[in-house]
Amino acid sequence: MSQTALVVGASGIVGSAITQLLIENHWQVAALSRHPSPTPGVIPVAADLQDPASLSQALANMKPTHVFITTWSRQATEAENIRVNAGMVRNVLDAIRPAGSVRHVALVTGLKHYLGPFEAYGKGSLPQTPFREDQGRLDVENFYYAQEDELFAAAARDVFSWSVHRPHTVTGVAVGNAMNMATTLAVYATVCKRTGRPFVFPGSRVQWDSLTDMTDARQLARQQLWAATTPAAANQAFNITNGDVFRWKWMWRRIADYFDLAPADYPAAPSPLERQMADDQTVWTEIAAEHGLKESDIGRLISPWHTDADLGRPIEVVTDMSKSRIMGFTAYQASDQAFFDVFDKLREERLIP
Repeated sequence: MSQTALVVGASGIVGSAITQLLIENHWQVAALSRHPSPTPGVIPVAADLQDPASLSQALANMKPTHVFITTWSRQATEAENIRVNAGMVRNVLDAIRPAGSVRHVALVTGLKHYLGPFEAYGKGSLPQTPFREDQGRLDVENFYYAQEDELFAAAARDVFSWSVHRPHTVTGVAVGNAMNMATTLAVYATVCKRTGRPFVFPGSRVQWDSLTDMTDARQLARQQLWAATTPAAANQAFNITNGDVFRWKWMWRRIADYFDLAPADYPAAPSPLERQMADDQTVWTEIAAEHGLKESDIGRLISPWHTDADLGRPIEVVTDMSKSRIMGFTAYQASDQAFFDVFDKLREERLIP
């Protein structure tokens, strides 16, 4: 039976990774984003997820068997996050409903399922680590829950299976992405090397000392494809990380070594990147001109607010993956190599020197 995928948010870190994996596995792929980039073997679909009429028109002739929803839109408040992001999921599922072709929908959310939304991130009463999928929802409004509820309602109505994927911080490459730690740290390291500033870890002492994990976008893509094609994985939520754990005091040295920097000792107080990099546009403009880089607008490359949120957490964050492991998902990715692969690709694409 032929399998045709619609990837929603295909230009992002997660969407581009699942698009590439599907192509490698000989799927037909339609890539939906507001401004799709030409990709060999992929059908570009331009639409605004917040505009139902735009979606209905763009998807009128599409008959996807599988849908991968990999995007979200950051809003000023959690109430707006819920309205906008739940609406986008609903709009996509409503637009493809007339075709009657969908067999499975995968939704990517994240560990804010356990940690709470940005307005209450890592605060209050939280479940103990490692986070497990059978831990209930927090008693707080959360746009991830609203997205899930839209998915569950559509699956019951239109009779398709679903999977929810909850990564930790995702590493990958996508210019203009709102959650982009690896590229942010690469740009920060490049600026430090250029200016002679110390390469200072920006987060909390807890994150520096405690165990943590991360998620390579390619690892997340592997799990999405596995869940979409494994009957036993239908109608399940899964945590997804690389499969290893580390401490930032170790990883910071690994990243410093890659850029031929000396890592600074942990500072007397947290030094967030939003503060450290607030005036770095000028130096980045000079670096971009000197090395012929593709992107001279530092704001298109870095997301210091999100990196600060992840690295500034006052609690240990470790994720349990037993559920999918027991069911047969065995892929693994070393987290330091995941960073190095992103840095290599950034250099290959002339985004960093």
